[in-house]
Amino acid sequence: MLKQVQHDRNFGSLCKVLHDKYVSETHSKHLFTYSLINLLTSKKAAFTLAEVLITLAIIGIVAAMTIPTLVANYQNKAWNTSASVFERKLEEALRQMNTQQILAGYKSTADFVGALGKYFKINKVCNNNDLMSCFEDKVYWGADEEEVDMTKIKNASNFGQDDWDTELIGVQFANGTTGLIAYNPECKENPYTNQFTGTSCLAILYDTTGFKTPNTQQKDLRSINVESLDGSNCAFEINGTCFMAPFKPEPITKAECEQLKGDLGIKRCYYDSDYWAGAVKTCGGVSKMPTMAQLADIANYVYNTSGTGTTAQGDLTLDYDKAAELGFTALSEGSYFTVWSSEESSSRNAYAHCFFRTATGWSNYYRYYNDTQAVCIAD
Repeated sequence: MLKQVQHDRNFGSLCKVLHDKYVSETHSKHLFTYSLINLLTSKKAAFTLAEVLITLAIIGIVAAMTIPTLVANYQNKAWNTSASVFERKLEEALRQMNTQQILAGYKSTADFVGALGKYFKINKVCNNNDLMSCFEDKVYWGADEEEVDMTKIKNASNFGQDDWDTELIGVQFANGTTGLIAYNPECKENPYTNQFTGTSCLAILYDTTGFKTPNTQQKDLRSINVESLDGSNCAFEINGTCFMAPFKPEPITKAECEQLKGDLGIKRCYYDSDYWAGAVKTCGGVSKMPTMAQLADIANYVYNTSGTGTTAQGDLTLDYDKAAELGFTALSEGSYFTVWSSEESSSRNAYAHCFFRTATGWSNYYRYYNDTQAVCIAD
């Protein structure tokens, strides 16, 4: 009897548990169903399909307007950085060759490139008959981005270096940069000075992105001592004036200055390391150097203003990317650069335009200053 009672009690408890669970699950199902129906039939505020589509359209328009600019700015910075790094490494290689006195004396560009490869790693060299294995067959050059057939570019004269009489050699550097090089047989060594500029020994057209597009001057395509390309020597145009690519001039001695001053339009000579006179010589005369007004036009462009004149002006912001696009190299945020003008103030001084981070203006510089850049007026 007791066992039967205990059994009944246990069975009753089990039934109660099952009942409670069934009721709980049934209630939950009913509650979920009610909540779902209430959600679907509720008249509370929500976005309509039209509102969602309009929002997406606005987002798409804003993205279409801003993303291309952001991408272009990023690409320009990448090109400028690659060019600066490449030219620093090239200059260092040439300095080492100068120090070891193996920079001058080559009769051909091929011999020079063979020596350069020991100081600046080159993965591939293309001889003069196979240049396009190392370079693009078409590039876009000059202010108007004129298409140039590179299969016709074979000698230093095609770079505007008519007196060099050397061939072009193609190279692919280890960092991915491709280039065409011409050697200057008049290259001089000076292993005893820190003011040596080895890039005067060569002319190079190089592409920071290798065979990738756009193959356009002052974008991925940069140059050193390339004064023209297939007849075009206008690297950029500002306010109707065509300028050649900027460069760092080599100095000439007082004796050479005295000898050439009549032909070049130089009035007086003094220093044995005259960088301003060296710039005049490279440009082909004072008349081929920019005036103060023409350099002010360049300042207006790189400062994104229109009020820069021949006097000092502050409260500006130098656009370093624009300056680099014009060819003024080795620039960094916070630094400044100066450019020689055609104005000779004395046998010891000439005027230069100064491009500071937040201001611009003129300075009467000593002609022996070796860090001032130069730019010539194109034909």
